[in-house]
Amino acid sequence: MPPRDSSSVRITTARTSAADDLAGRQRRYLFSMTVRTACVVGAVSVGPGLLRWVLVAGAVLLPYVAVVLANNQTRSDDGFELRETRVARELN
Repeated sequence: MPPRDSSSVRITTARTSAADDLAGRQRRYLFSMTVRTACVVGAVSVGPGLLRWVLVAGAVLLPYVAVVLANNQTRSDDGFELRETRVARELN
């Protein structure tokens, strides 16, 4: 019997389609930018004080967080491993 290809992809661990992945990234980024806009509007409308600086910090830091979250790749892992592959790794 020929050896199995250990790099094969199971359907449960396959990535989502490119269109679904892009739509998910766009939703996450849009949500983050909506929160950032609310922080900017809130910082302008709130009087001087600690809350204003918290809102300004949120408005400054959220673009970085939004980009990191939008570029996060999701991959499901069901923990399944072929027995032959596991034994081969243990022997090496």
